[in-house]
Amino acid sequence: STVTVIAVEGEDSASVGTGVILTEDGYFITNAHVIAGGKSCWIATDMGQTYDAELVGYDTDRDLAVLKAVGAEGLTPAEFGDSDYCAVGETVYAIGNPLGVELRGTFTQGMLSAVNRTLMVDGKSMTVLQTTAALNNGNSGGALINKYGQVVGITSAKLSGNAFGSATVEGMGFAIPINTAKDIVDEL
Repeated sequence: STVTVIAVEGEDSASVGTGVILTEDGYFITNAHVIAGGKSCWIATDMGQTYDAELVGYDTDRDLAVLKAVGAEGLTPAEFGDSDYCAVGETVYAIGNPLGVELRGTFTQGMLSAVNRTLMVDGKSMTVLQTTAALNNGNSGGALINKYGQVVGITSAKLSGNAFGSATVEGMGFAIPINTAKDIVDEL
């Protein structure tokens, strides 16, 4: 129920991210920053099918976008959970495409470090789930799932490098709670 998202920016440049399938006929969600600046977009399923994708709508303040895979049918939509029931210490898993297509479909495990964490991303305040599950460039827009396989968040950001002066940061990833995402997706 996850897809690889490729947003073509120019002749020799593209952004690679992840998306979560919403409907059997190809609507899916990803992060707005994954497709920002893209002139065209396409997706690839885990079975190797590829589809051109059209933008349905996006919300840059909440970093979410909805796209439609052209001509798609018979896709397996994700099962969505209720992020209001997430608890600190709960085991979660991230599925995505870290560092591009070579490692697509990577599955990592962690736990929820915080719920309702306020985080500033590109000058915007977001309320997010914080996780220790490994997230890297390319995981953006992917699923953060609970032990039942239900999507409870859409992975969006991580702290890395020297985010706080000389301290090295590891294991601090963030996901948009699925209940927040659902409201925005319904509007889009």
